[in-house]
Amino acid sequence: MHLVGIRHALASCQAWLPAAVCKAFEQAKTIAVKKLADTSVTKVTLPFVEEQLRAARDLMGRGFWSYGFRENRFVLETFLRHHHAQGLSARLLTPEELFLPSTLEWHVI
Repeated sequence: MHLVGIRHALASCQAWLPAAVCKAFEQAKTIAVKKLADTSVTKVTLPFVEEQLRAARDLMGRGFWSYGFRENRFVLETFLRHHHAQGLSARLLTPEELFLPSTLEWHVI
């Protein structure tokens, strides 16, 4: 659905920044999913939110908002293939070319 970017120049001189941003978004997602699942007070204007959440989990699993390079590699490859086929890039890029090497692995401590 969305992609968060950090300028290469900034990420290169602040090596800690990409991992910190990933961690912050992962924590925010955890909070959001927890609040979404608490239907005692509706947080969204989606009708039948409990049923919609159950249907999403049944179809896509509990982690339906996947984060991380490995989890989204297929999506990135598909995007890059279409991007190139439509003439938006001069050559077919690999997903690895879009990210700093330090962001390709997801570590949980």
